[in-house]
Amino acid sequence: MVSIKAPSFLAMAVTALASPSDVTLAKRANPYGIDVSGHQPSVNWKTVKANGIVFAYIKATEGTGFKNPEFNSQYTGATNVGLTRGSYHFARPDVSTGAAQATYFVANGGGWSSDGITLPGALDIEYNPYGATCYGKTQAAMVTWIRDFSNTYKSKTGVYPVIYTTTDWWKTCTGNNGSFGSTNPLWIARYASAVGTLPNGWSFHTFWQYSNSASPNPGDANVFNGDLAGLKR
Repeated sequence: MVSIKAPSFLAMAVTALASPSDVTLAKRANPYGIDVSGHQPSVNWKTVKANGIVFAYIKATEGTGFKNPEFNSQYTGATNVGLTRGSYHFARPDVSTGAAQATYFVANGGGWSSDGITLPGALDIEYNPYGATCYGKTQAAMVTWIRDFSNTYKSKTGVYPVIYTTTDWWKTCTGNNGSFGSTNPLWIARYASAVGTLPNGWSFHTFWQYSNSASPNPGDANVFNGDLAGLKR
């Protein structure tokens, strides 16, 4: 996730960072979640649930050659305490096609089931920690890569993946393409007191990663844009 990294909701642009207490008070009625990866190897899921966390996204894969070694234990742990959970894939458009990575993701924990507790898989498409911000792709090529991933995931699972990104990255690397808002739920990352301006094509967000610290819980802090019944739907 970034290291900065469907009802209507706040969309005003702000620049001042909010304290965790400010954000908590502002969104008390909405379901809270966390996202974790191999960097959080020992999650106490019972404590996480006791702290009020309702859902979790867990990193499954990256590119076509990396599996989170903690994925199975994390996913099972979240399931066993009754959290709604899903998995995410860290995109590497520089190493293989979108179709190849969607296939790898689905085969290694990224599937979906209409069981009422599984969130659609998420495509984490963001700043490149290994090199060029846009992975060496033109804006048009990046849009094609994302669409390739999205359509392949849909063909294999029956649902479109959630897209996790920042507005800045989306503008820079896709030219603020507006063609995904009608199909893919948006998971926006912005560490501030409001979600701010959304990428083109989305009139609302589904998830908001509002902090890179979910303390006292592990991982990053997220909130669902709706109520618990909406999350389950």
